[in-house]
Amino acid sequence: MSPTRQATEERIRPLETEPDPSAAAFFDVDNTMMVGASIFHFAKGLAARKFFSWRDLARFTARQLRLRLGGEHPDDLHTSRELALAFVAGKKVAEIVDLGEEIFDEEMSDKIWAGTHALARLHLDAGQRVWLVTATPVELATIIARRLELTGALGTVAESENGFYTGRLVGEVLHGEAKAAAVRSLAAREGLDLAHCSAYSDSINDLPMLSLVGRPVAVNPDSALRGEAKRRGWEIRDFRTGHKAARIGVPAALGLGAAAGGVAAGIAANRAHRRGTFNPAYSAARTTATRALRWRLGFR
Repeated sequence: MSPTRQATEERIRPLETEPDPSAAAFFDVDNTMMVGASIFHFAKGLAARKFFSWRDLARFTARQLRLRLGGEHPDDLHTSRELALAFVAGKKVAEIVDLGEEIFDEEMSDKIWAGTHALARLHLDAGQRVWLVTATPVELATIIARRLELTGALGTVAESENGFYTGRLVGEVLHGEAKAAAVRSLAAREGLDLAHCSAYSDSINDLPMLSLVGRPVAVNPDSALRGEAKRRGWEIRDFRTGHKAARIGVPAALGLGAAAGGVAAGIAANRAHRRGTFNPAYSAARTTATRALRWRLGFR
């Protein structure tokens, strides 16, 4: 059952606030507002439309594994995101945006966490503005925000020239300190008091953004953020089942490793098949590879 339809395990408590024009809420997207990684859901939709191959996606997945196991250096993140943006290099911006609307309906709408969306609605009902703040491309983030009837979105900016994507970035990936800087800049433009604001994330990488606001909340947190939230006395909201939470929170890198390994096995089997050296294990290997990748990236 999709997260938007299932009953959440934790009852959503009303916000104990009065209308405050200087207050707002900032939500991370991947694994906070949505199951899995939004850019991979988007990539799956593009792959189905022959924009690139599953082999390309496997390479990107393997790079994400290296980043998880070896740490996230800013230069690696920049290169990794540019690899993702290379998928749309040379494509019309308007075309990709239109496809993003379709792909949201096909791949993302049923992966929104009902509990997190309800939290966002509580802020809106209290007269506060709500922004998504994410490393995913801003066009995709804006589509998600609009479909969820939120105020807007901050995201990574992909360069375009004459209406076509170049495959390069403008500025930094919206991650870590860069995400916090974007929130500070938005608060200054919108006249927000960050001490009156809230922020929600699943990842320890968003500690800079969470530390900015008066009300930081860990949502579906990874083990590092859960520990930090407990140490600091922050709220923790977990909308996963206990079994699923344990699986996601502890061995996330191993899960991604299984996906990358499965994809590699599938590619090897596919090569053997094309060479005419088919064996009965081909079909099973390919099925296992596909399932491993789909599960790790949130493809339900």
